[in-house]
Amino acid sequence: MCGIVGIVSNQPVSNRLVEGLTRLEYRGYDSAGIAVVNGQGIVRRRSPGKIINLQHVLDDAPIEGTCGIAHTRWATHGKPNMENAHPHQAGNVAIVHNGIIENFKILREELAREGHVFATQTDSEVIAHLIQHHLDKGMDEESAFLACFERLEGAYAVAALVGKDNQTLYAARHGSPLVVGFGTGEMFVGSDAFALAPFTKRVLYLEEGDSAVVKIDDVCVRDKSGQVVTREILTASISAVMAEKGNYRHFMEKEIHEQPEALARTMAAYMDQETDLPSLGNAAPLLKNADRLVAIACGTAYLAASVGKYWFEGLAGVHVETDIASEFRYRTPALPQNGTALFISQSGETADTLAAMRYCNRANLGTIGVLNAPESSIARETNAVMRTLAGPEIGVASTKAFTAQLAVLAMSAIGTAQLRGHMSEDEARTHVKALEQLPELAQKALTVKDQCEAIAPILAGAKQTFFIGRGVYYPLALEGALKLKEVTYLPAEGYAAGELKHGPIALIEDGTPVVVIAPSDKLLEKTISSVEEVAARGAKIIAITDEAGAEQFKDRTEHIIVLPDMPGLCGPIISAIPLQLLAYYTAHKLGTNMDQPRNLAKSVTVE
Repeated sequence: MCGIVGIVSNQPVSNRLVEGLTRLEYRGYDSAGIAVVNGQGIVRRRSPGKIINLQHVLDDAPIEGTCGIAHTRWATHGKPNMENAHPHQAGNVAIVHNGIIENFKILREELAREGHVFATQTDSEVIAHLIQHHLDKGMDEESAFLACFERLEGAYAVAALVGKDNQTLYAARHGSPLVVGFGTGEMFVGSDAFALAPFTKRVLYLEEGDSAVVKIDDVCVRDKSGQVVTREILTASISAVMAEKGNYRHFMEKEIHEQPEALARTMAAYMDQETDLPSLGNAAPLLKNADRLVAIACGTAYLAASVGKYWFEGLAGVHVETDIASEFRYRTPALPQNGTALFISQSGETADTLAAMRYCNRANLGTIGVLNAPESSIARETNAVMRTLAGPEIGVASTKAFTAQLAVLAMSAIGTAQLRGHMSEDEARTHVKALEQLPELAQKALTVKDQCEAIAPILAGAKQTFFIGRGVYYPLALEGALKLKEVTYLPAEGYAAGELKHGPIALIEDGTPVVVIAPSDKLLEKTISSVEEVAARGAKIIAITDEAGAEQFKDRTEHIIVLPDMPGLCGPIISAIPLQLLAYYTAHKLGTNMDQPRNLAKSVTVE
């Protein structure tokens, strides 16, 4: 979730670019940089680390200009160093980018054959080179900028400087938000209104596929077809500035759509770029040498732990106990003498999980925090921290934090298996290569949102909904039911598919919705047998599967949500997305407050 600021003005902009970045530092602090046009061309200053490091660079080597762009980075492609810091430059073009360019390797190879020389490991740099490529072919600046986006695949918010001495900002968005701000004798571009709050509260939000040419006193916006359009100028309230939804109706919707980028960040953090093997940091010896693992968490984080149990046991051959923190702390658990405990928490401040962690510390177990908050209490008190790089999650119902937790656990299970000799390096690389596809697969999974919205009235009108799955998809069934309960207040239950006949099937009535999570695997045939049992009793079946599974479910279901083929360990991570969308659209249909559901809090810091 990188941060972008751009200013075109009749006054110097460098200091204010940095000021805007400081408001976006929560979006990333791997590196930061600015670029300005100063009459002699484009001049850049960049620095690894936090924005204060960039400020020191500018103190030593100031630059001034009246048109510029700035960026604070959370690394996805390429290491977080000076070389990969934004803005990226190619000839007379400088860009900053938030998002993921999925086809950057193909574009990079094409441009290299044309003589372009790349200086970074990032996907973003191809944008600058592609714009310059079109300039070299004789296009004018705006045409070259727009032509670039005809070739890009993926998600992006881009701001660019084009030309040696130009008082114009170019901007475009697809899948990542971007806002234009209106000042007096100056204009602004930013990732959200929060970044622009010191300068203006008059903003317009670029819509999906929009591009903009921003000058000192006006903006020309084009839609995805290239037609000039008018977007409403709004006055951002204090609440909107402090917590920005952008073009999305709700934070839950926004955070569901941020998952491709969150997964890319998380995967980048846990992969050794030189060996293509998992990089587990100081958690590696704790995982390698433990006789047994204990995974402790609450709510959705507990269900992430339950998925992880399948992976650790199946791949690494290490026994894993999963425990609900609120239960663990009030019994006298028998702990392994040479074990390691994992504590999974978005906030790192969950009271029950924190108490369980302190119990394990007193018992001299090795402790690892799997956290989205690196400065939290659990982070400070555990022996090792494995961060989930989901970025700030404001919606109470966890979405992107859950899939990021799963990505960390998947990489950890592979790394543990390889370290313990249960998997060869080549086998580990194969698994990692599959997980590298997560951002792209997540982007594709989001395309089922219209289908999920169409199914929502079925769930909204039901007395009760059942979610079922087998194997690693059983915890996903529990998570689907939990999401629906959290944001709609409707009764919902998750079950292991094979357990239906041991009691729960008594609740099935004519028309009862049953959501079955069953991508094609060795258990698919048995899952279909369970589907037949409930269908025979009048259940309305909604299947979440892949192309191969869809063939098996044909003529057996009311609705089939078809996900892309999901290799390796990707299945449970990607299958979470339609479950989230079903819950979101059902809540929207019912008119509930899915961002702040009744009786729930984001971080449960009390018992």
